[in-house]
Amino acid sequence: MTLKGEYSHNIDPKGRLIIPAKLRDGLGEHFVITKGMENCLYVYPEAEWNAFEEKLNALPTTTDKNARKFAYFFQGSATDGELDKQGRTLIPAVLRDYAMLSKEVVFIGMGKRAEIWDKARWDAKNAEVEADIEDIASEMEASGFSI
Repeated sequence: MTLKGEYSHNIDPKGRLIIPAKLRDGLGEHFVITKGMENCLYVYPEAEWNAFEEKLNALPTTTDKNARKFAYFFQGSATDGELDKQGRTLIPAVLRDYAMLSKEVVFIGMGKRAEIWDKARWDAKNAEVEADIEDIASEMEASGFSI
């Protein structure tokens, strides 16, 4: 199942967050939450995380400093997510701090994973993307991608 759409929710004072109903089937009962690019969080269904982790484990982390840093970033911050009876999961404090999550958050479906953003930061990022989308589309088309 492809993860798609934008969903707004609130994180409670204990760090629990409702996983949007429309994303629950795609994420499954067990999923992985980790740091993402641009100070958001990535949420992977278990099978997608396992495939990503295989790629990370194949990196030459013993001899390549950048490979090691890359693995630290994703694997070092990864945590197992599970749903409680209310459809919530706990976002650990270290991940909440990294993503600067306040009360209002936004889930973004990104196909193979979902992202969790602080709502104010997402609104700013989304406005930036919308302002640049025509130029981005032209560049993508020049690279062989067509709409």
